[in-house]
Amino acid sequence: MPFLLIVIIALAMVFDFLNGLHDSSNIVATMISSRAMSPRFALGMSAVANFCGPFLFGVAVATTIGSEVVDPNAINSAVIIAALCSAIVWNLVTWYFGWPSSTSHALIGGLIGAAVVAEGTSAIYLDGLTKVLIALFLSPVLGLVVGYLMLKVIYFLVRGASPSVNTIFKRSQLPTSLALALGHGTNDAQKTMGIIAMAMVTTGYADEFYVPWWVVLLSASAMALGTAAGGWRLIRTLGGKFFKIRPVHAFCSQLTSAGIILGAALFGGPVSTTQVVSSAIMGTGAADRVSKVRWTVARDIAVAWLLTIPVTALLAAGIYLLIDLIV
Repeated sequence: MPFLLIVIIALAMVFDFLNGLHDSSNIVATMISSRAMSPRFALGMSAVANFCGPFLFGVAVATTIGSEVVDPNAINSAVIIAALCSAIVWNLVTWYFGWPSSTSHALIGGLIGAAVVAEGTSAIYLDGLTKVLIALFLSPVLGLVVGYLMLKVIYFLVRGASPSVNTIFKRSQLPTSLALALGHGTNDAQKTMGIIAMAMVTTGYADEFYVPWWVVLLSASAMALGTAAGGWRLIRTLGGKFFKIRPVHAFCSQLTSAGIILGAALFGGPVSTTQVVSSAIMGTGAADRVSKVRWTVARDIAVAWLLTIPVTALLAAGIYLLIDLIV
């Protein structure tokens, strides 16, 4: 195995671990805040589901990231290293400040920035990039709308019920949170798989793009370990800063998020778990009362989302130029 490929795999594992650490909050915040599960149990269950997800739902997202956005034959290893380093730095910054930003945006931005500097815009597949951007920007809108409608429907179905119905919503979070964790593991781990498979072609280790079983195993393991470590700064943001989450809100947001993320994974759309979950939480809160949601927190998160792609693209471009200068 070429040395450069080993370096890229190591960086990809760091990125994947941070992805799990960063996004564990998306999966467990609502179930912890609604007191449906203990933090230890929630993180442990999510870690196991994150590991299993990539083995159950195929590699459509990995194919999109690794072969449909940037031409694997038109870039070099330095591009991939710069993209991963850029995404890692941004993930660490946003984790430190507790901003639930998108690791998907960070990786895509890094790839675009480094590839354009290295090979020009011809290295970018516009059709594939359009597919990715549509998935990334449409999914939070769906999360907001579907979360809003979901809570309205559930309120209608349980009208007149006694407060004991909250027990049902607490217990129902086990399957919904499990589905959400499987969806997260499926969609997000595949982004790392796509990068490694792309590097295999770039370094000459493979003649064509494909995802071998050991890449799936490594990516799933790193994601699971990161999830088990837990991102407590982000859990506090998603779990309580929007509004006081009750069991019915947690159930609706988990069900909404799981459906969108799993659906996108099956069609090869790399969505942001952070965006989908955050927007679903806001949608369920707005269904109660629009003024109930602390929209200033949502605004701050939206700013982080909008900054991610341009910042990581510029950072990756700078890292690539530095690598090129040194080498």
